[in-house]
Amino acid sequence: MDVTRFGHAAVLVEAAGARILFDPGTFSRPATFELTGLDAIVVTHQHPDHLDHDRIGALVAANPQARLLAEPETAESLTGWDATGDGVAFAIGGVTLTGVGSRHAEILPTLPRVGNVGILVTADAEPTFFHPGDTYEYRPENVDILALPLSAPWAKIAETVGFLRAVAPRTAFPIHDCTVAEAAYGIYWMHVENHGGVDDLQRLGQADALATP
Repeated sequence: MDVTRFGHAAVLVEAAGARILFDPGTFSRPATFELTGLDAIVVTHQHPDHLDHDRIGALVAANPQARLLAEPETAESLTGWDATGDGVAFAIGGVTLTGVGSRHAEILPTLPRVGNVGILVTADAEPTFFHPGDTYEYRPENVDILALPLSAPWAKIAETVGFLRAVAPRTAFPIHDCTVAEAAYGIYWMHVENHGGVDDLQRLGQADALATP
């Protein structure tokens, strides 16, 4: 399995011959929207840092063969997209994408919680990868590689570390981190390293690839 970051929450996962892109949003690198040969494009929820409405059309047009998957509220707002759901599985070549959860983390009690469906990626003889979208609420078992949201209006570092420890992956790397100033980034990552309980933590930059676990 090859895993490459494309900025903030955008991640390209290549496994069992399939190329799957997660969450091409407004904070994603421009190169995200130049990708071709994708077998699936997956959106965990509707917020613009996970779905850039201005650029998604060109990406879809450049990948006419890609399966388009999004959580139900998001899929309803788009044309030609299929709805994911908790426990709902999709076969993309030799890869299975299974939905995890249903709701975005609470930002404020006065704000409604939109839908959010994380995705578990599995394939024969490949590590299991989990992209949670924007929540720590749902914690699947047997995750080998975790895309760990590091900072958000809905999160605090104690919750980040608690989520990491509960999922207990073999390998983890940060996503959802464009909200952290570079000067402060080490403070967040220090707590993850010191208290997360995971030996293989890889502090990937916005354009870095995961080293083979």
